[in-house]
Amino acid sequence: MTGGSTPGSMEPLRLALSRYLPSQDILIQPEELRPFESDGLTAYRQVPGLVVLPETEQQVQAILRTCHEFNVPVVARGHGTGLSGGALPHGQGVLLSLARLNSILFLDPLARTARVQPGVRNLAISDAAAASGLYYAPDPSSQIACSIGGNVAENSGGVHCLKYGLTVHNVLRVRMVTLEGEILELGSEALDSPGYDLLALVTGSEGLLGVVTEVTVRLLPRPVTARAILAAFDDVEKAGAAVARIIAQGIIPAGLEMMDGPAIRAAEAFVKAGYPVTAEALLICESDGTPEEVESEMGRLRALLDDSGALETRLSVNEAERLKFWAGRKAAFPAVGRLAPDYYCIDGTIPRRSLGQVLKRIYALSHEYGQEVCNVFHAGDGNLHPLILFDASKPGELEQTEAFAARILELCVEVGGTITGEHGVGVEKIDQMCVQFGVNELHAFHGIKSVFDPSGLLNPGKAIPLLHRCAELGRMHVHHNHVPHPELPRF
Repeated sequence: MTGGSTPGSMEPLRLALSRYLPSQDILIQPEELRPFESDGLTAYRQVPGLVVLPETEQQVQAILRTCHEFNVPVVARGHGTGLSGGALPHGQGVLLSLARLNSILFLDPLARTARVQPGVRNLAISDAAAASGLYYAPDPSSQIACSIGGNVAENSGGVHCLKYGLTVHNVLRVRMVTLEGEILELGSEALDSPGYDLLALVTGSEGLLGVVTEVTVRLLPRPVTARAILAAFDDVEKAGAAVARIIAQGIIPAGLEMMDGPAIRAAEAFVKAGYPVTAEALLICESDGTPEEVESEMGRLRALLDDSGALETRLSVNEAERLKFWAGRKAAFPAVGRLAPDYYCIDGTIPRRSLGQVLKRIYALSHEYGQEVCNVFHAGDGNLHPLILFDASKPGELEQTEAFAARILELCVEVGGTITGEHGVGVEKIDQMCVQFGVNELHAFHGIKSVFDPSGLLNPGKAIPLLHRCAELGRMHVHHNHVPHPELPRF
């Protein structure tokens, strides 16, 4: 995808926006627009028609009202770390950057909450709360850079999401602006609020329903202590079975991650975390809480892992070693980036019982397509992140890689899983939405979209496919025991 509007074609809109923004905060020249052409999924690029850099909620309101008046599409963007093309610009539209709304507005140690603007970095919340002995639990690998607004849009997770939940479980309230410039406040700082759970609806909605301008998050007390255990296996199916056994025993570790052989070796070469490079699978299990709780859980975990066929188990002896264990996992993506000119990261989720089976089938597909794949994922909740290695400079390799990725995502659906766990759909997985959902579900999604955004100008072409697209692909999933509801809107 390339191209975009010419500066002249956006001039009337620029003039209208200049009533609310200083000229330096409206970018329209090609060299100014180019840095915004993609998010973390760089295989898809589109130069926006115009970029705006507001600093206040009032400016966001004015921008959205103006775009509504001009009937111009709007794509909201945080820090651009997303991996599904959710912030891919519209060539004839406005890219609304929220990076400058980056203040922590209020931190309440007694209520254990923080009220922040969407451009605040994920890790900055924990840094600000540290003096009070608190932290924000969801920890994506990109937490040093990703924004909380982007986390809300994609319902991001992280290596500790098994015990502490995704973004949706840690956000109490959001304030957002509709395309028509209306303010909505969803959720509550109380334990519950009346009415429909619109907060959960907006979390993970990928910018299709409104633009978030403020987020209230839940803070947790920092655990007294934490320890991690490394377990090496000679077979991925054994490691997958060990994960299922851990959960079946009622143990919910603070983190339960898995890496396969190629990922282990890449991470070790990059970080020198002390990983056993001859292993074909590595589990990292973490326990946190009081010293007594951690000691007890570590003992149970080690016994289960040994009984599941682990070749080696190693407990962290101090905090430095625990962080070292995690350093390789946290750096796995850049480590794999050293193996090939490009890699394609997928994000599917499967039942834990299917881990070994699905990994074996991924390896078979790797052989079929002649492309190496490294697997790094949140084993505890079955959230896979296969990394397919390729070279985009070679004609046809990107298209082949996308076909390989699509097969993996459809395999996830086949075994009872889903096409995304935390990265969102964006433009990357929109065709697989036709496999995941049927006509009735897609009608319902479009109906919800039309309530919040009747003109369809917020992040168009993302996340939810039009029915004719699914029909043209010949991929429409049909529930034969369902009859279409006559009152559902048609699109």
